[in-house]
Amino acid sequence: MADRQDHDLGLAHDLQTISTQRIGRRRILGLFAGAGTAALLTGCGGGSDDSSGGIVATPTPTATPTPTPTPTSTPTSTGTCIADPAETGGPYPADGTNTASGATSNVLPVNGVVRSDIRASFVNSTTVAPGIPFTLTLTVVNVNAGCAVLAGYGVYLWHCNRDGNYSLYDVPGESYLRGVQVTDAKGQVTFTTIFPACYAGRFPHMHFEIFSSLTNATSGRYAVLTSQLAMPAATCSSVYANASGYTTSISRYAAVSIASDNVFADNSSAQIAAMTPVVTGDITTGLVGAVTIGIAT
Repeated sequence: MADRQDHDLGLAHDLQTISTQRIGRRRILGLFAGAGTAALLTGCGGGSDDSSGGIVATPTPTATPTPTPTPTSTPTSTGTCIADPAETGGPYPADGTNTASGATSNVLPVNGVVRSDIRASFVNSTTVAPGIPFTLTLTVVNVNAGCAVLAGYGVYLWHCNRDGNYSLYDVPGESYLRGVQVTDAKGQVTFTTIFPACYAGRFPHMHFEIFSSLTNATSGRYAVLTSQLAMPAATCSSVYANASGYTTSISRYAAVSIASDNVFADNSSAQIAAMTPVVTGDITTGLVGAVTIGIAT
């Protein structure tokens, strides 16, 4: 009978051989343990396990940075609120979304845009826009958190002058009636400006954009809401009929209404009420307004 090789002796023999080899390997490793085992095994090389018995190195997990949260709602509540509808920024935003014929098509990153009094130009001019003084306070709230006020949010406000023209577009050399502020602990910003005119085809209004931080606002990115404010009808009638410099608004205002306006017409009465500031004062002492802006965060 021919000599049998090891691989011919069957499964029982193979299992016994494997067990003996494993025991021998463990004894050898035990001898190395007191003489710098880690260095010896590292010298054997290999980052993955293979048939030669290389050791698998377990990588240390990289810590994932915790993202900095955007400003959150404070516990303070303003009471009842509804979400303001999104509206067009219009053709004159100067926020980088279109081009302008003036010095810049994006005033948001420009030094000086963060300000409360927006009556003067701040890009290549210091001209002050004439008109009836109007101090407007906007309170930004979270409609999904019981109308809790939102502190630390950026607010960009812009509107036309008393002739119905927009800086940087209709009036290329000026940059007035535009500005950014950040909401305080009460969720508020207050702008000092002028009452806007009524121009052909639109109900008197102001534009605004809300950003989750001042950094986002001044970079002109990630607006959480772009919308408009409708000026109160009674205030419009009083200003246009009695204030100096608003003569062209009289006939234009007579030809428009909320119902015919191409922006406001499709909103509910509750939305229009929320988008209309409450205004007091007069053309002699100046006007003071307040409005709550509801954000669904």
